[in-house]
Formats: sequence, C-alpha cells, structure tokens
Amino acid sequence: MADTINALSNETIPWWRNRRVIPLLVQAVVALVVLIMIAFLLGNLVRNLTAAGLLLSWRWLNQPAGFDISETVLPFNAGLPYWRALLAGLVNTIRAVLVGLVGATVLGTLAGMASFSRNGLLRGIARVYVELIRNIPLLLQLVFWYFVVFLSLPNGTAAIQLPGLVLAKSGLYLAGFADGLRWVGPQLVNDVWQAPLRLSVEFGALLTGLIVYSGAFIAEVVRGGVAAVPKGQWEAAASLGISWITTLRTIVLPQALRVIVPGLNTQYISLAKNSSLAVAVGYTDLYSVAETTLNQTGRAVEVYLLLLSAYLVLDLFISVLMNGVNHLVQIKER
Repeated sequence: MADTINALSNETIPWWRNRRVIPLLVQAVVALVVLIMIAFLLGNLVRNLTAAGLLLSWRWLNQPAGFDISETVLPFNAGLPYWRALLAGLVNTIRAVLVGLVGATVLGTLAGMASFSRNGLLRGIARVYVELIRNIPLLLQLVFWYFVVFLSLPNGTAAIQLPGLVLAKSGLYLAGFADGLRWVGPQLVNDVWQAPLRLSVEFGALLTGLIVYSGAFIAEVVRGGVAAVPKGQWEAAASLGISWITTLRTIVLPQALRVIVPGLNTQYISLAKNSSLAVAVGYTDLYSVAETTLNQTGRAVEVYLLLLSAYLVLDLFISVLMNGVNHLVQIKER
C-alpha cells in the first residue's frame, strides 16, 4: 500500500520539484563542469609544452645524474641515473620522517603529561616550552639548530663525549656493532672521530628541529586528550592509593587515546611535509635532490609531478595508518 502511494505521488510531482532527482542533477552538472575545467587546463598545458618543445617525457630518468649525494642510506654515485638519485633522496626523507615521528611523539607525550604534574616547576617548564616553540617558525628553528648549535660544536679531543656517543662539528658518532658481533664505541684516530654509525650535523639539525617543533604541537594534543578524561577517574585512582604516574599511564592515557589519535594524525602529516625544509640546513632529502635534478634537466613539470606524488603517497600512508589506529582505540558499544 505504501509503495503504491509513493508511486502515485512520484507520478504527480514534476521532475524539477522532485527532491530525489534535483540533487542528482546538481551533482551531475557540477561533476561535468569540473571535468570540463580539468580537460581545458590539461589541454592548455599540453599545447604550451608542445609549443615550447617541452612535451612530457620520462626518458631523462635513465640518464646519468652527474652529481653525488653527500649522505644517503641507499648507495649512490654520480654515474647512476636520475631515478636512482630521486630514490636515494626519498629514502633520506623517509628516514628523517620516521625518526622524527618517534622522537616528536615521545617528547610531546612527556610534555603533555607534564602539564598535569603536581610539581609546579615541571608544569611551568612544559608550558613555556609549548608556547615558545609553537610561536617560532620552523625555518628559523632549523637555522638556529644548524648554525648556532651544531656548527658551534668542538672537534677532536674537545668534542662532547658521552657513553657511546660523541657530538662534534664533523658529525654525531654512535657506538654499534662492527666486524660481526663486536661492540665498538666512538674512537679518535689521527684527530678524526670514527664510529660504526655516523650522522651528519645536517641530519642532526633537521631531526632536532622537527622533533622539538612537532613535539610542542603533540604536547597540546596530548594535554587536550588527557583533559577530556573525566576528573572522577583521577579521584577514584587517588582514593585507591594509586600513584599519579601510574594513574596517568594505566588509567587516563588509554581513555584519552580516542581523543589524541585524530590530532596526532594531523601533526604527523605536518611533520612529513615540514621535512622538505631540510634544504635550509643542507640535508639531501627528496626536495633537495629534486631541485638539483630540475636545474640540470630543466624538466620542471615532470620533477614537480614526482615531488607531488611522493609527498602525497607518504601523507596518505600516514593518514591510512593513523585511521586504522584510531579505529582500534575507539570505544566499542555493545
């Protein structure tokens, strides 16, 4: 009976007044307009590139790069093709992003938790750190860490020596395994430091800047998530004699994750994009290698398409991963 009434009502209503038809027509028109604009822009781009003799081509990727990369995990030399250089730069970017995400998460979590400490000095330090770092551009912070801090480190015997770690102007030297399973620490040989693992000051400055900067924003995300947990949770734990740190770690933080994780997603994506500022401190990441490639080949459109695609895929991967984590921490209603 209801279907019959709906059918009769639909027959009597003109299509231009049908609430089901109009939204579909509007969407179809908008989609058509967008497709026409995209086709026009692409056609205009192809015509201009053809007129300039710069029609899209990818053959240059197999040509020898002709330049070296000062620091890379992936072995590379000037005789290898451009695609290998871009891949080496991408690996450098991924390395900086991964280590930066871990460091910023640890620092931000500690700073966010310190905002609820019973120690007034610790709370004050956490708030000063967050407010100071968040209001200084990342580029200025990277320049500060590189030129003022890392390039001011001493060399030779005057270098800062810690157990298993040496900080010098020539780099950061870390102990590790060498020649099989033999543990070897940093050693000074002919006034030059040597160690199984060496990080350049450029990488150290970039990493420090990303961790300190992103950690301040993550601290606010953590603070907001912890503040969203009902105060009664704290009071109940205190009545049971549970310590503050145990309450925060085992009771409050697990509940706060459903608020924290979506905010972390945004900060992680921002950190990945901010890693492109590595060029300011001389670290050879993907953007730096792409700039050198562009200057040598003149293939601006192709190079920037590769750059856009690489950062887009990296950010989408982070977003998908964090959305999965967010799904896991959400409270399941029965």
